[in-house]
Amino acid sequence: MDAASPLIRQAFRELLAESTTPPPALTPRRVFGPVWMPAKATAVIGMRRVGKTTFVHQLREQRRSQGMSAQRLPFVSFEDERLAGIEATHLHTLVNEYHRLQPNSIDLPVLWCFDEIQVVPGWERFVRRLLDTAGHEVVVTGSSAALLSREIATALRGRAWQVLLHPFSFAEALRHQGASYGDMENVAGTGREQSRFERAFLDWLNIGGFPEAQPAHAGVAALDLTTRHRLLRDYVDVAMLRDVVERHNVRNVVALRWLVRHFLGNAGSLFSVEKFHAALKSQGVAVAKDTVHQLVAHLEDCFLVRLVWMESVSERQRWVNPRKAYPVDTGLIPVFDRTGRSNLGHALETAVLIELERRGCEATYLRTREGHEVDFVARSPDGTVELIQACASLADPETMRRELRALVAAAERFPQARRRVLTLTRDDLPPRTPPGIEVEPAWQWMLRTQAQ
Repeated sequence: MDAASPLIRQAFRELLAESTTPPPALTPRRVFGPVWMPAKATAVIGMRRVGKTTFVHQLREQRRSQGMSAQRLPFVSFEDERLAGIEATHLHTLVNEYHRLQPNSIDLPVLWCFDEIQVVPGWERFVRRLLDTAGHEVVVTGSSAALLSREIATALRGRAWQVLLHPFSFAEALRHQGASYGDMENVAGTGREQSRFERAFLDWLNIGGFPEAQPAHAGVAALDLTTRHRLLRDYVDVAMLRDVVERHNVRNVVALRWLVRHFLGNAGSLFSVEKFHAALKSQGVAVAKDTVHQLVAHLEDCFLVRLVWMESVSERQRWVNPRKAYPVDTGLIPVFDRTGRSNLGHALETAVLIELERRGCEATYLRTREGHEVDFVARSPDGTVELIQACASLADPETMRRELRALVAAAERFPQARRRVLTLTRDDLPPRTPPGIEVEPAWQWMLRTQAQ
């Protein structure tokens, strides 16, 4: 099939015509930091099913609201069956067909939106050529076995601006259910209003943020527990098999499944490749230590798992000390945990980490000289540092003493850092804390910034 094939031309014409139809109403997503950079393609990255395609439509609608016509916002999904077998040599036909349909647009700016473009081998040169054409902007997404979404940015050789998208934040989940910005700004409202937020927050921790798993909203019925867990298991299986097994030709699927169950069922736990390798060996699972290292990297690259290193100025210390592992979404924890515990503390810690990533922060965990641990040392893009403890409850005096003691000790190393303890609810907030330490419910911390 050559570049001028009538079938290719017809498929492009149909897709371009369809892209002028406004998408259905969408739950607005918020990302921190700029989405656009001059002369760079916006690469929307994140795990499967978090809403990357929906976010691209949101960007298109924003441009329409600014006066750009739908005809200058073409959207093409390269996973459409009409484009099966397409090659890079066919891509220039897309531009030609666009200008045939829109003859008056040749000298006008165009925002090209390409979904799953990585299915076309050699697509990078085509996108770079568009970026070099005056007036053209490009948005790309992708997360298939052919090319992981993070690698899209790498393939463009510095011509991409990454925008990370995770499952719904707490604020986004509330908006998805119909809450307004005004509702969320009132985080210090009446006791009744705060109780409503607390109930919603506990539900969100349990359900997670994947859009399809959300509670009933706008006429859409809620999934029962069994169906929701099956849906989330399917997400994990697809990410594991397509983005790891197929993408990297992984043969030791048994070891991979053990690793996935360990990560997702033990949120916030310390992880050492050496110890995990020994545990597999004791169970009769034959796998090389280097293979375990590779599998860990693959799971992080497809965004299923987030790993946190220990805070250290020494690179060697970072490597020899265990990392902490978290799932990308709290809803995965009850699906894979086999202890029967509620694990609210682990879910809270996971939610705080993912929120920090949304805000563009780099996070490490800290162990003081006395052996006390601080959950997160968070470095914001503006250079500020926060020391954060995520603790489900401070009702137990010993727990409160341990959490606060670690922050006080860590402040010796980071004297300018803001110190914060995030809890589940208001009920167990201590009447007094050491000077310079802030204690508040995590949902207030999340909403106060996200609702702006």
